[in-house]
Amino acid sequence: MLALARWLMRGTPYAAGGAALASLIPWLFWLGGAIAALVTLRQGLVPALPVIIAAALPAGWWWAQGDVIPLASILLVSLMAVVLRERMRWSEALVAGTLVTAAMTQFGIFQPPGGTELLLEQLRESSAEIDRMLDDFAAQGIEPHTLAQWVIGGVTGLVVLLAAIACLALGRSWQAGLYNPGGFRDEFHSLRLAPKEFVLLLVLGIAGTLLGIAPLVMLIWVPLLIAGIALIHGIIGLKGMNGLWLVAFYALLITTWPTILIVLLLGLVDTFANFRARLARSD
Repeated sequence: MLALARWLMRGTPYAAGGAALASLIPWLFWLGGAIAALVTLRQGLVPALPVIIAAALPAGWWWAQGDVIPLASILLVSLMAVVLRERMRWSEALVAGTLVTAAMTQFGIFQPPGGTELLLEQLRESSAEIDRMLDDFAAQGIEPHTLAQWVIGGVTGLVVLLAAIACLALGRSWQAGLYNPGGFRDEFHSLRLAPKEFVLLLVLGIAGTLLGIAPLVMLIWVPLLIAGIALIHGIIGLKGMNGLWLVAFYALLITTWPTILIVLLLGLVDTFANFRARLARSD
């Protein structure tokens, strides 16, 4: 895909046209987001605005059709690209993206156009077990509509955030491949949360729990997860291990909850212990 990135960077019309076409094709919005991220990272926000707008217009049409994910992902990755370009820290871009996604979720951006009533009715009709479970929640004082809004908004917000992070990583890898070979690998392998960033996430998570801001509680762990994934990449890179280890790691990460919890714990401990620096010194 580096050849595609090289062609896109021949000029703004190429990048804008590519971003618009990608965003128009169903489920190819991630490519439009990655193009917007590449131009933003390389040239800055103002020069990249035509490309961002070109990607956002078809995604806005999809929003009007009821699919909010493309436009939200493109705008979010553009914001994160600005933060990464200005601050040169992946952790700050991840924290900023998480907070913006939580805000969008809290304000109901990701709620279905017709509300949750029809969905709940369909779920009740499709399964007697789900119907009993919803009645149990109602008996415990948890409104099914509120629960459905939390679940739908939280899951959609999580998808948008992960898609934006993936688009940013793709755009950054293109930028490194074109202008700084090997730079993205070194940058990602060294990604870790600073202690003050972890404390900020912890405080926000506690505040979200006390104030009933469910999206904060549901999304605040994502930067820590990405930091843990970067730690695994960094250790495998430092030790010169076979790439099959990464394949096995991602297979476990996708299929098992305990692996996610272990990665989160590793990311937390690495915030204070900095395993990669210790390994580098020992080597």
